[in-house]
Amino acid sequence: MNPALAEAWRRALEDLPLVAILRGIAPAEVDAVGDALWNANWRLFEVPLNSPQPLESIARLARRFPGAVVGAGTVRTEDEVRQVHAAGGRLVVSPHFDPQVVRAATWSGMVCLPGVMTPTEAFAALAAGATGLKLFPAEMIPPATVKALRAVLPQAVPLLPVGGIAPATMAGYLAAGANGFGIGSTLYRPGTDAGEVARVARAFADAWAGTMRA
Repeated sequence: MNPALAEAWRRALEDLPLVAILRGIAPAEVDAVGDALWNANWRLFEVPLNSPQPLESIARLARRFPGAVVGAGTVRTEDEVRQVHAAGGRLVVSPHFDPQVVRAATWSGMVCLPGVMTPTEAFAALAAGATGLKLFPAEMIPPATVKALRAVLPQAVPLLPVGGIAPATMAGYLAAGANGFGIGSTLYRPGTDAGEVARVARAFADAWAGTMRA
């Protein structure tokens, strides 16, 4: 990972470690939605590859927000990693752990967050070179499970629950040792206008700030 990306990733984790999962977004929407997120201090943007023309959206976001960490979700193959990298993406998020995907991402110098549920998957992902771990689906991983995972995993490894997270549910996960979250349909669904994204993004940012002050 180059120093600029490492610094952008570090700062995002320190300031507002919330990944905006923009599933279903179209390229024509990304400028306005990206502006809404950026103005709410969000710096982690994920466009799942099952969105319309995802590589074009990733390229547009990467150009518009060079200070953000922009990339793809639902990445399942090495070839998809290469396509995301060629589009300017610097983030690879998967719903599962595949060592070939993780290695392809790390060899390309990208931030890589594979999806895991168990200690076996988590340690295998880290051995393959994962930057952090996406705990997915969070609906099946309560804070008590996060606490158990945190007890055995290296403290420096970022743990980000994804799935069904709301501002009111973040505090329990943070107390258990989570380091951030992926936020999907609560933040954006296809057709959500930028004004609504801005409102929800601010609500999450405020909840994060309030939790950290508590």
